Amino acid sequence: MNTAANLYSSIDTIWVLLGTVLVFFMQAGFSMVETGFTRAKNAGNIIMKNLMDFSIGSIVFLVLGFGLMFGASYHGIIGIPDFFVRGNYSSTIPTYAFLIFQTVFCATASTIVSGAMAERTKFISYIIYSGVISAIIYPISGHWIWGGGWLSQLGFHDFAGSTAVHMVGGLSALRGATILGPRIGKYAKDGKSNAIPGHNLTIGALGVFILWFSWFGFNGGSTFSATGEDTLLTVTSIFVTTNIAAAVSATATMIVTWCRYKKPDVSMTLNGALAGLVGITAGADLISPIGAAAIGLFAGVIVVFGIEFIDKILKVDDPVGSIAVHGLCGAVGTILVGVFALNDGLLYGGGFGMLKVQTLGVFAVAAWVLLAMTIIFNLIKKTVGLRVSPEEEFIGLDITEHGLVSSYADFMPMSVSDSVLPSSIVNLPTKPVPDISVEKKTAIDSPSKVKMTKIALIIKQEKFEALKAAMTAIGITGMTVTQVLGFGMQKGAKYYRGVKVGAGLLPKVKVDIVISKIPVSIAIETAKKVLQTGYIGDGKIFVYDVENVIKVRTGEEGYDALQDEE
Repeated sequence: MNTAANLYSSIDTIWVLLGTVLVFFMQAGFSMVETGFTRAKNAGNIIMKNLMDFSIGSIVFLVLGFGLMFGASYHGIIGIPDFFVRGNYSSTIPTYAFLIFQTVFCATASTIVSGAMAERTKFISYIIYSGVISAIIYPISGHWIWGGGWLSQLGFHDFAGSTAVHMVGGLSALRGATILGPRIGKYAKDGKSNAIPGHNLTIGALGVFILWFSWFGFNGGSTFSATGEDTLLTVTSIFVTTNIAAAVSATATMIVTWCRYKKPDVSMTLNGALAGLVGITAGADLISPIGAAAIGLFAGVIVVFGIEFIDKILKVDDPVGSIAVHGLCGAVGTILVGVFALNDGLLYGGGFGMLKVQTLGVFAVAAWVLLAMTIIFNLIKKTVGLRVSPEEEFIGLDITEHGLVSSYADFMPMSVSDSVLPSSIVNLPTKPVPDISVEKKTAIDSPSKVKMTKIALIIKQEKFEALKAAMTAIGITGMTVTQVLGFGMQKGAKYYRGVKVGAGLLPKVKVDIVISKIPVSIAIETAKKVLQTGYIGDGKIFVYDVENVIKVRTGEEGYDALQDEE
């Protein structure tokens, strides 16, 4: 450490601050990936969590976490607290430049957890465990690696945080998602995994590109210097290895999914790019471009089979693939430094020494994180609670946790997944559904002899899945769905930033159903049971007589035109 009389390097300081800005921008990337890969009804909640984990993480890291990580080492296990960072941690850069760079790294570790636990976690619970990760969990293992602790004394090498940042976040996500449980409808009664697609792949892709861009600051800025020929050579090498690992990993993932799914999977390939970036982060400064390509290849394959294993075998619901991308690829990338490092790697004549240390470090940090986060998550679960109610989860966390009708200005994309609904949401009538026998059908000699009725329902978007399931349960499978805007007698009154908004168009769903076989009264009563909350905005049901229906393809009319083909 420099004393106050030492001169700082302008170039080094600007270089570190530039890296800081890029790593901070990763928060936007993670926000976009998580939002795009999940459903629209939770978009605002995810944005809020990513905002607050950085905000709260910055506070607790300044107060406590930084000292635990970089304070004077106590037997190589933990740093002695230095509250509000009053000590001198400068080198060729000022203490505060070092502090802010480490702060944005800390925020990255905590935000990784958000994606795996998305769509069903209480907001207050997220605030608590995110703060604990930034204040205690990440700093303690970070001290072992970067703060002069016992792993660094053994020669453990994790240049920019494959283990220190990404594996810590990924394994925290694993424990959280396991204890939290899967989203409603994710797994069928027989254990089969159901797909719950995200609502905006474009936003997810934007997030990946932001992360790839920012990763050059994540890895490149970790040199803490940009002066001297050797340093400049290292920096340029880091940029190349970072990029080639991501590129090879994305390509490998594309090929694997193309072979397995018969089509190149877009969302999985996006995960593949991130997997390569995570994998190379530990050894970006010690590995050649060829070694980086090899690590990218490993990561690109691991992420596909890792996501499938976690989802289908472990039955852990991770909506965005955080556990495989950050947990598995972070661990594997760190271990492979012992194989591909140009100085002491196994393939370059260094023997098994470095490989053993890298493996030991990965398992030690994993044990710490899994044990500590198991305790933290269970404490939260038994106190404030970890998970929202089934009703809140089904409606969406935007409205239930934040009072946000929609995260989009006028329209919210509507999920059409066939989720299994909790019984507390859909209370279906028990009255049996009447049927028309073949004999009765043949007696119908004119479409006019069967009464046909159209019911048009204007409903809340979040109630559509429940309505669809309820209609299907009583034998109504055909419907036309339109997203509409409108307001009723209350003129769409709502609040925004605490101020009442006047007449305005609210996003609604219009469902048109033509009924001929099921009694209209049953359909209406079923709809009312599903839709009624007792609050303004439950919607309206309109009933019309239908003169005739013609099926264009066959020319059938009336009752026959409405029937499913055998």
